[in-house]
Amino acid sequence: MKLISIDSIKIFHYISYLQYPMMVASMYYYYIFIKDIKNGINIDVINQILTLFGIALSFSTLQDTSKTQNKLSLRIWQNPRLGSKFLLTMVVFAFILFGVGLAGMLKSTNDTHKQLSIGLIVFGIGWMGLIKSAKEMFENHRLDKNPLPETAGE
Repeated sequence: MKLISIDSIKIFHYISYLQYPMMVASMYYYYIFIKDIKNGINIDVINQILTLFGIALSFSTLQDTSKTQNKLSLRIWQNPRLGSKFLLTMVVFAFILFGVGLAGMLKSTNDTHKQLSIGLIVFGIGWMGLIKSAKEMFENHRLDKNPLPETAGE
């Protein structure tokens, strides 16, 4: 019996494309939120935005971290100082998301606020996955540990 060779990196990369329908759905709810803002802030719609965007971030972390998507990302991840600052900023934002989300979920007596808190937590989970991917990108691209091939040995 012959086993089929499966490239897991490619499979996860293809699964990561599910981020785009999730982002489109998130933007749809954002459009609804903006369109109806004159009638007041709809917390349920904000919850939908946060939840769908958090799921989209989770799917985006399945991409191959040995590649960057643009030159700006490459410049950030190649520079040890910029990359470290960017990661630190991402971690601080994650703590804020989780802190506010958990505080709202545990302290609020309002069901709407509890739902919003769950949206913040889902967004925070997606953000944590993004931090993990960003850390891998940083390690893969930083010039102080991975010199460019043409400058190696000089």
